[in-house]
Amino acid sequence: MWGDPNVGILTGLIFIGALVVFGSLAVVGGNMTGTARVRLRRRLDLVSGVATDASEQAYASLRRLSPHEKAGSFDRLLGRLLPSRDKLAVRLTRTGRDIALSRYVLMSAAVVFVVTVLLWSMLTLPFAIALLAGGVAGIALPHLAVNRMIARRMTRFLEGFPDALDLIVRCVRSGLSVPEAMRNVSDEMPGPVGEEFRRICDGIRLGQTLEQALGETAGRLTISDFNFFVISLSVQRETGGNLAETLGNLSKMLRRRRQMKLKIRAMSSEARASAYIVGALPFLMIAVLFVIKPDYIGTMFSDPRGIFVLGAGFLSQMLGMIVMMKMTRFEI
Repeated sequence: MWGDPNVGILTGLIFIGALVVFGSLAVVGGNMTGTARVRLRRRLDLVSGVATDASEQAYASLRRLSPHEKAGSFDRLLGRLLPSRDKLAVRLTRTGRDIALSRYVLMSAAVVFVVTVLLWSMLTLPFAIALLAGGVAGIALPHLAVNRMIARRMTRFLEGFPDALDLIVRCVRSGLSVPEAMRNVSDEMPGPVGEEFRRICDGIRLGQTLEQALGETAGRLTISDFNFFVISLSVQRETGGNLAETLGNLSKMLRRRRQMKLKIRAMSSEARASAYIVGALPFLMIAVLFVIKPDYIGTMFSDPRGIFVLGAGFLSQMLGMIVMMKMTRFEI
């Protein structure tokens, strides 16, 4: 059945039609969010009394952090279909970019379609296997891309966080309160550090307590360094003590931890390079054989036994790479 060209063409047309429908729904859903934005802006204006620049900034920050407020019809439909919509929305928020859930799903569907068509038409794989591989790619590739964006943003946050603590220490020693010191951090620190502290200040401006705003940010970032900061503030507010000295010691500790991580990364660079080379060699050899003698290597993709061998080799290769990468990562 799957080998019939008409069935394959019909299935491809169905894929294209589904993408068009999904795209149309996403556009309609995006247009339907205007009412929610107007309601949110009115609430902020009521809280602030007048429409000020501060309320506009708080509105923009809250709009980025509230996927339910900006959810259109397509996003609400995905909320019913996807089992972990809230967790996925939080992951997309952690990237620091305005990535809607509908856009993420559309990109996954596009990856499924492209990979399936390429494997089925160019490598002449059976349609069922090509569709299975496209489904795996559609789930894995966007997930890995989001993980990469999150990792880059968290790295930038950890690089600037000790400087933010030093700035808070200087503000506290000069007589400012902790919220005012955080406001200075949000104004002066660039990148993810300034963005996260700006969201904390916006939450406080909209009625949250300092503990609530910090807890919400800690749950979104899931970074141990920031958790230390939240715990230090909570303990100091309950028991008292010299907050400037506590945060200064925390800043020194975070800098030493980062230096240790960089040292471990440098010492394990040889093992990581070996993992990259060993993992890339099979794929490079297959590409070279495709260029030199495509008929010879093409049998592996057309014969069922060759497909089984390729699948087993791919799984064992991925398992070996995962083990080697785990061996070169240490928690400090």
